[in-house]
Formats: sequence, C-alpha cells, structure tokens
Amino acid sequence: MTTGKINVSVENIFPLIKKFLYSDHEIFLRELVSNATDATLKLKHLTGIGEAKVEYGSPVIEVKIDKEGKKLHIIDQGIGMTGEEVEKYINQVAFSGAEEFLEKYKDSAKDSGIIGHFGLGFYSAFMVAEKVEIITKSYKDEPAVHWTCDGSPEFTLEPSDKTDRGSEIILHIAEDSLEFLEDNKIGGLLSKYNKFMPVPIKFGTRTETLPKPEDAPEDFVAETVEVDNIINNPNPAWTKQPSDLSEEDYKTFYHELYPMQFEEPLFNIHLNVDYPFNLTGILYFPKLAGDLQVQKDKIQLYQNQVFVTDNVEGIVPEFLTMLRGVIDSPDIPLNVSRSYLQADGAVKKISNYITRKVADKLKSLFTENREDFEQKWNDIKIVLEYGMLSEPKFYEKAGSFVLYPTVDGKFFTIEELKEKLAATQTDKDGKLVVLYTSNKDAQHSYIAAAQDKGYEVLLLDSPIVSHLIQKLEADNENFTFARVDADHIDKIIKKDEQQISMLSDTEQTTLKTTIQEFLPSSGYSVQVEAMDSNASPFMITQPEFMRRMKEMSASGAQGMFGNFPDMYNLVVNSNHELSSAILNSTDKTHQEALVKQALDLAKLSQNLLKGEELTAFVKRSFELIK
Repeated sequence: MTTGKINVSVENIFPLIKKFLYSDHEIFLRELVSNATDATLKLKHLTGIGEAKVEYGSPVIEVKIDKEGKKLHIIDQGIGMTGEEVEKYINQVAFSGAEEFLEKYKDSAKDSGIIGHFGLGFYSAFMVAEKVEIITKSYKDEPAVHWTCDGSPEFTLEPSDKTDRGSEIILHIAEDSLEFLEDNKIGGLLSKYNKFMPVPIKFGTRTETLPKPEDAPEDFVAETVEVDNIINNPNPAWTKQPSDLSEEDYKTFYHELYPMQFEEPLFNIHLNVDYPFNLTGILYFPKLAGDLQVQKDKIQLYQNQVFVTDNVEGIVPEFLTMLRGVIDSPDIPLNVSRSYLQADGAVKKISNYITRKVADKLKSLFTENREDFEQKWNDIKIVLEYGMLSEPKFYEKAGSFVLYPTVDGKFFTIEELKEKLAATQTDKDGKLVVLYTSNKDAQHSYIAAAQDKGYEVLLLDSPIVSHLIQKLEADNENFTFARVDADHIDKIIKKDEQQISMLSDTEQTTLKTTIQEFLPSSGYSVQVEAMDSNASPFMITQPEFMRRMKEMSASGAQGMFGNFPDMYNLVVNSNHELSSAILNSTDKTHQEALVKQALDLAKLSQNLLKGEELTAFVKRSFELIK
C-alpha cells in the first residue's frame, strides 16, 4: 500500500469544493454517471479500432444504494485505470484544475457551475461524501487498484482483488446529505439528468410478467421475473436520422420528454448539422395561447446525451424559448455561466442556425400544405410574430409564410395582401390602407361599415400587434394599418369623392357647440362630418396613433404614452336626421336627452358604457318605451 499527499497549495480544498462548485449539490450524480459513460464509450472506441484486445460486450452502468452502510456505488464496465493513471488523473490533473478554478472563480462561482469545464467532475463527489473510494481495473493486463481519500489532501493507493474490468466509485455519504440514500431521490436525479445517456443505466430491478402462451389453460397464472431496471433510453429520437423516424415516433418521443403533456404537438423540426459545429435535436411547436406569458424553459439542452439545463436563453433565440424539445451539442460547454455562453462565438452561430432552420421548416410546411398551416396559424402566430420583432434574420424570411387572417377566415401573406387590396383600399394619396380589428365582437359595427364598402378587415388580436404593424409600415412603402374604429370609414380610406353635407357650415358649427355643452368636460373631441344618411348619427373613434402608442407602452415598450388618458373622437353625422333634430330643437331638456341617449348608444357600441352610466342609460331607455 502507498500513501501520499495530493500536491496542492490550498491546504483544505474539499470544503471549498463543497461550498463553491455548485449551489446545487445534486449535480454530483450527473458528473459521476457521465464519467462512467465516457469510460464505457472510450472502451467502445478502442475495441472498434482494434487497440483494446478485449470484448466490448453489452456494458451497463449500475447505480446502487447501500442504505445501512450509508454508501452509494456507481459501477461501470469501461476502460478502467491503472495505478499510474489514478495517480495522474485523480491526484494531479483534477486537483490542478481545482486550484485553477478556485483562483479564477472563487468570488463568483456559486452561481456559475463549472465543474466539468475544469475536469473536476470526479471531485463533485465530495459535495455529498465524507470519504470516497475508487476500485478500478484497467482493460490493459495490469493489476486492479483501490484509492481512498477522506476529504483531506491525504490519499491511500493499494492493490485490489477486483477481477472484472471497469471502475466502482463508492461514496460514503455525509450526515448532511443522507437524502442521497433514498431510492426516490436517486431515481429522480437519474431520470432528470441521465434519461437519455448512451449507455444503459441500471438502478435496481423490477418485476416483469412473462407473456401468456397461446395454448395456456384458463386457470394459467403468468410467471413473473426480476429484470434489471434500466432507467434510460440510450437511443433517443434525436440521435437518429429523420428518414428513420415516422410522425408517430416523433409524437411518442414528445410524450417521453413531457409525460404530463396530454395534447399532441402541432409539428416538429428535426435539427441535424455537423459543420461548422455539431448539433442535433428536435423542436416541437406546442399549442400556445394568444399571450406572451407562456411557460418557457421547456427546451432541454444536452451535451452528448447528458442533460445540462432547461434554461436555454442565449443558445436558442428568445422567441423560440416558447417551443419544446431537445438540443444536443458537444460544442456547448457543459458547465459554464450564462455570460460565458452569450459571449461564445460557437453559441451565436448555433442560435443563428436554429433560427434559419425553423424558418425553412415553416416555409416548407406552408408550401406543402397551406390549408393545414392556416388551421394551425392561431396556435403558432404568437411565436412567429415575436420572432419577426426580435430576430432580424427570422424577419427576413418570415414574409413568405407569416399570415394575416381576415375576420371571414381568409388568410393572406403580406405580398398577397398588397395584391388583393390595391384596387379597393388605396386612398387618394396612393397609400394602401390595411384595415384591421383587434376584437371582432367589440368592433362589429365598424367592421360592418367597412365591409359595406367592399373592404377586407384583418383580425389581428395578439398583444404585440401594435409593434408588429409599426415595423411592417416602416419596411413597406405607401403601406399603413388602421384599426376599423380609428375614424369613420370614409376618413380612414379617403377617396376623391366627397359627401355633401345637408347642413351649412354655420349650422355644423352650431350643432358642434350644442353637442359640446352636454358632453363630459374631457375625453371627447367633437367632429361634425358629412356621411351617408344611413350611417350612424354618433360614432366614437379612437385616433390610431395615440391608441397604438398606448398599446405599445402597455406591452413593454418605453414611452410616455402609457400614462396618457384615453382620447376619443365623437364623430357626428351631419346628414343624419338626428343631427337636424338636435339642431332644430328649441327645448334644451329635449336637446340634452337626445345628445345623451345618442352618446350612450355610441359608447355602448364601443363597450365604453359601464357602471353608473350604464345603469342610468338602461333606466332612461325603459322610460322611453313605456
């Protein structure tokens, strides 16, 4: 037996490892199982190229709890280590990494999690163990060795009678970490971090019922057998070629990722690239509600089938963090801080690639089956609209598949809209005016007025629509959006022909003054307009610019408009008989009653009549029908 001292200048490094390396101690299991996987895959490679003259077989990694002995075992059948290799890799390399880590990161490391980055995976064991043993036998024809360390720089290294190839790590769990001797805890961690590791992982056994023979008698009792409980799927869908997978395979894998998700995904995007970086994965579009407060952090990031995180901001473009699925890339460092990732060149390229791939897939779905794409539009639009606003590269491609639905359920791309509306909705100044509503029911009367003129009205009801149309207007010449209730329809799309007013200019001025007498002191600006005699006598509109700025302020844009009071125009139709009745009435009380009733009806059509005003209106209306 030899004893020795690990050559470190930090005398008591283990408490520092325990304190600094991770705020989350459970990570040790991921690191140790990952090491066991690496050792197994290295052996597979060496036997494959003929360097290791041994049988690879069907190796399994086993995780075993010894509750009475307060021990946790991680056993592999990988390449193992010789005494010399233990000396080199365990006593020297990892500790020099530990020192470098502590020097560089001791002030900020608690949140950054960087064990693997410094080759410290093995030493994460000391976060939960007071003593660690390694019993290992190399695939080379050399004796097995047994290394022990109790958390001080002293270690012992002695011969072992282990005869089978591979390594066994034994953790003597510390008193403050006894939760790691619970089956549920370890099973949960293995499922979280190692669910798709490329080597089978055994954790205990389970009972399996043997199939019933075809000629079995009625009273046949099926036999049961104890089999290894393999907790992972070593060949998940993303490691396969898209040509080898059916739609059903993709759906099955979705439910494997999200067992509690009962709705089917709308469609998937299989990522597969090997230059200029390696990346595989499958992204799923789930059904999304029409708001931005959807649950993010559903995409899982893996490195060589080892779970890293489900917080993928900085790697996946922000608008796609609303999707679900898996991304696996050996080019993304396993344990680094967010700021490191965001500054990393490879990560930026990966983000751009994912954006491009998603855009290409959406374009092909649109082209191959437009009808199906249209049916799914409401479930995916929030992601795509957000992508157009936040990701210039996505915006460039989005014009060919982003849709703009009408209130009648027709769908147009931006170019189709221009073509369709040019003849009817171009105003006298040559500007194409695209009408839209954000609420079909609330703005119904305005939509009807527009449709009477033969105009199309889009239904744009997402919370970021104000931002989106602002961008589209900036990028398309002589192209503007107007909500149908922004003004009287003839004022929104001004044509050359003008309605003639039945009232003279003087009468219009008198009418305006009379109406203003009975209006609230603020909030309404009166406009007397010559309109069709069948159009509403009073109409409330909201100026497009002010309303849009308020909406953009409300949805997070910086601006002063969010605090502005709502401003409304009261548009009075000078050609309606009610206008003449108000103007010609000599009874002030009657005039006031007419104005108030007409104003309340106009407010009612805009859903602005509420509370005390609504109660008074209903009471007054009942009086009128006595």
